[in-house]
Amino acid sequence: MDFRKRIAELEERICLAAQRVGRDADEIKLLAVTKTHPVEMIKDALAAGAEYIGENKVQESLDKIPQLKGLYREFHFIGHLQTNKIKKILQLEPTLIHSVDSLHLAEKLDIEKAKTGGIQDILLQVNTSREESKFGANPSEASELAHAINQLEHVNLVGLMTIGKFTENEAEVRQSFRDLANLGKQLRGDGLNIKWLSMGMTNDFEIAVEEGANLLRLGTALFGQRPKDEKCQIR
Repeated sequence: MDFRKRIAELEERICLAAQRVGRDADEIKLLAVTKTHPVEMIKDALAAGAEYIGENKVQESLDKIPQLKGLYREFHFIGHLQTNKIKKILQLEPTLIHSVDSLHLAEKLDIEKAKTGGIQDILLQVNTSREESKFGANPSEASELAHAINQLEHVNLVGLMTIGKFTENEAEVRQSFRDLANLGKQLRGDGLNIKWLSMGMTNDFEIAVEEGANLLRLGTALFGQRPKDEKCQIR
């Protein structure tokens, strides 16, 4: 697999999308979503220029991330995080956890991080598409929740995350991203340090860029289709 070519093609598409709305593509980070893909393939992608990797499952992360130490610039945990898995994921020292969607989870992270010291950067996941199948805070409660999380001592809220609406209707997908961008603007106006908007995946990342995304989660676009039976890839 020619990862250098794939990365270059994705960077060009990101650049063109940014240019369409007068943005600087250099401010946009490409996160390679590595879930279900074997360590050797991930090493090839890193050697070809990928720098930032994201995993969705705690156990898979525990298996793979130690084998990749020193090869990536940042490791992000992007999947749903259960409170009983917090200690395990913190052992891997993620640069960023994308999927905090409740005050309860943020408080548990804060307590666990306090035991070892330091601060964990996190994003607040918001369900802007309002689809029941998705995790994420209710948009109507997100502002209050962000302010509450911002008071915690050992977690640092640095941005927001959402998943675009699962639909062929581009206007609805775009609106789900626009709602997150508007929330980020509101929170920055309130004095919160909302640096990152994590939104956009393989099927919709160009729309996300046009709506303000600066952290894209791309898996299939870089690695190709995942195996149909993901369970076979996870120990």
